[in-house]
Amino acid sequence: MSKTNRNGKAEMVLPPITVMEAEARRLNALASSSAVLFPRISHFLAQELERATVVADNSDLRGVVRMGSQVRYCDEKTGEVRDVVLVYPHEADITLKRVSVLTPVGAALIGLSIGQAIEFQTPGHNKRSLTVLGVSN
Repeated sequence: MSKTNRNGKAEMVLPPITVMEAEARRLNALASSSAVLFPRISHFLAQELERATVVADNSDLRGVVRMGSQVRYCDEKTGEVRDVVLVYPHEADITLKRVSVLTPVGAALIGLSIGQAIEFQTPGHNKRSLTVLGVSN
């Protein structure tokens, strides 16, 4: 997750992610249109999409977090395991465990595979790390 650079400072190492073409287009549009209201999270989502491997829409992405996926993940700081469904903002409802891709957790999860972990910054500038334990699409 972190490695030390030449200057002795810790750098975040991001895992490879995969996103389907149609989802990448829609999520890029969402990040662009949300930039004024949610600049930090929109920028984070756009960065994630920029580094993603984009594949054809008919690709078999079993075990990869996509929009609508049910995801089980572990918060590495607290050890808490959570089950959520990754959704677009208008479908989000935390009481139903439906997490928007325009949240730090949602943007961090997109494109990850089972077993992968990602470290990211929260709005309060704390580091948070999640590991994907399971995905069903």
